[in-house]
Amino acid sequence: MSDNIQTVTVLSKTTWTPNLFSFTVSRPDSFKFTAGQFVRLGVNPSRLKYYTEQGGMSDADISDEDIFRAYSIISSPFDEVLEFFSIVIPEGGFTSQLQHLQVGDELLLNTLPFGFLTLARYQKPLPKDLWLLATGTGLAPFLSMLQDLKTWEDYEHIVLAYSARSIEELAYVEKIESLQEDFGSLVENPAKLIFIPIVTREPVEGALTERLPKLLLDGTLQGRAGIDLDIDTTHVMLCGNPDMVDDTKEALKSLGLVMNRRGEGNIAVENYW
Repeated sequence: MSDNIQTVTVLSKTTWTPNLFSFTVSRPDSFKFTAGQFVRLGVNPSRLKYYTEQGGMSDADISDEDIFRAYSIISSPFDEVLEFFSIVIPEGGFTSQLQHLQVGDELLLNTLPFGFLTLARYQKPLPKDLWLLATGTGLAPFLSMLQDLKTWEDYEHIVLAYSARSIEELAYVEKIESLQEDFGSLVENPAKLIFIPIVTREPVEGALTERLPKLLLDGTLQGRAGIDLDIDTTHVMLCGNPDMVDDTKEALKSLGLVMNRRGEGNIAVENYW
């Protein structure tokens, strides 16, 4: 086992829908990361209570293979625990096992953080507006950023547009709605958080209904936010479904924004899917 791999313990689990859940694990004392980064989590079915408690299952029925996947961290870099957000892929070798997590189970954590979807990638001085565009579990790195006081200090407006298929899949809404008070209140002249929920497969009062690229191209998203997307005043970060990321990236480019390169530019994306 690599020196970077440590065992962590599941502390809690929240089930949002049959195919969507989140969980917290213990945090190794030496582990550090930057808001927006991801890590590789490992699961071994033989370590999960679900399998070891199933009557009639022999050792041969339970895989003893470690399987690793990339997961963005929801937690603040200063939290004492680590939180993650996961979708269940029925035939997936990893999440089909991970969905059976119980408190007390053990997972493996590669303590080397990865990823460049961090605010540190942008050169100073920073523009005034930060747009965070997410679908599904792509919300995770943005929640981490919004629990870092530096984010509230560095911008004037933060627009969080979060898209899900149904209202049940629109997770963490109460947490999002409390962020301004919980974190913004700790900063002098904090950014204003503008939360825009999007539900694409059913009508929900107060939520937009179209995909992010369309909402950007027809100006609906900008109108709801009350802020324009300006090449000189805007940073945009994308995380979520690869099709959304690709289509939204092209929509933003057609509106005049440019990809972030060497710290310059507007658009940053995460590609770990």
